[in-house]
Amino acid sequence: MAAMFNSSSYFILCLFFLSFAVFVSSHDDPTDVANEDTQVLDLDAYWKQRAEEAEKEARESYNKNPEQVTEEFNNEVGKLMLKENSTRRNLRGNKAYTGPCMATNPIDACWRCDPNWANNRKKIVGCAQGFGKKTTGGKDGPFYVVKMGTDDDVQNPKPGTLRHAVIQKGPLWIIFAKSMVIRLQQELMVSSDKTIDGRGANVVIEEGAGVTLQFVKNVIITNLHIKMIVPKPGGMIRDSVDHIGLRTQSDGDGISLFGASNVWIDHVSMSRCADGLIDAVMGSTAVTISNSHFTDHDEAMLFGANNAHTQDKIMQITLAFNHFGKGLVQRMPRVRHGFFHVVNNDYTHWIMYAIGGNMNPTIISQGNRFIAPFNGVTKQVTHRENTPEAEWKNWEWRSEGDLMMNGAFFVESGSGASNHPAKLDMMPFKPGTFVGTLTKFSGALNCVVGKPC
Repeated sequence: MAAMFNSSSYFILCLFFLSFAVFVSSHDDPTDVANEDTQVLDLDAYWKQRAEEAEKEARESYNKNPEQVTEEFNNEVGKLMLKENSTRRNLRGNKAYTGPCMATNPIDACWRCDPNWANNRKKIVGCAQGFGKKTTGGKDGPFYVVKMGTDDDVQNPKPGTLRHAVIQKGPLWIIFAKSMVIRLQQELMVSSDKTIDGRGANVVIEEGAGVTLQFVKNVIITNLHIKMIVPKPGGMIRDSVDHIGLRTQSDGDGISLFGASNVWIDHVSMSRCADGLIDAVMGSTAVTISNSHFTDHDEAMLFGANNAHTQDKIMQITLAFNHFGKGLVQRMPRVRHGFFHVVNNDYTHWIMYAIGGNMNPTIISQGNRFIAPFNGVTKQVTHRENTPEAEWKNWEWRSEGDLMMNGAFFVESGSGASNHPAKLDMMPFKPGTFVGTLTKFSGALNCVVGKPC
């Protein structure tokens, strides 16, 4: 394990990259070896302390047996589907029955059928599955109601705005008084132990900066529309009640995880951001991205920004019940180093490839539906970046129960066991033929108070 994650080298490397205020981006060029998507900032004493705390949290969040997490996930899916089938059989002869609550996967079934969800918002805590399942967000704090969508002052945000809410100390459950469009003037710097809960309103973050989770822990983001995010020039931005810091130009990610751990992103709809839709870098781990809908974008997700960032070996991310829809080109996701469980997602569109990576990541693809493009040259689901076959043939990339349509094919590699001592021995999971049902309600929901969501 020491060879996998060295805390001293992680922190020194982290400070090195943060000290130069440089942003680099490239697009799958053959010269793309070390630098691809590296955001770095000037690090003052406040951020040095945050970096140390984030490193400790990431190490504690790292699961030494990731196979156990994937087994638990698949077991929960199996139990729900058995229950749903039994319920449907039992109700066939009941004339008074008007139809089941349409929660079609275990995450949704945990809360969506409660007509009193608006008074039980925190019920979703504990509903997450996968690597981010321990995320509690703002469960232990009060509610904060966002009343206005303005973002006029990034140094002294007004009470009642989203920016004012996310920088407050301690746990906080953030909800919205009404539907609103928020155009962020600069990055939205979210602090630890927060839930941003857009249920019951149509909350759109667009045509401005994106959401940044830097050196934070325990954040839930649910039921938001995030689209048309653009780079912003940076400047002095308040990132906590007690601190204003200098930020360099933001890159245009929809949601950016930078040294973040225990994060759950659920039921978001995202499209057309200047850079990535969701990026996770610099040792981010214990992350679940679920029930979301992604469209109209080139480089959708990057997990691990740089070949040299070996701290990303602790990165563990679950992608589940998402719909990768029209207008997507590549990176669903592209990964480096870590362990990635890609399970029961619907890939209905891609132009170049669906899942890519380099630097020996472990990818377990289970029960997804892959519908290849109609052209004859991009049928392959997988893409190894700038790596000879002699090297990538040893990477653990596995496809189990995936539904391949229109000529799609997944190139597996490895021995059939993970890089960890325990052999992968998965519980039964739902095959790709079930994906249409499991992802039926992906994206931001139209929740109405007083009715099941």
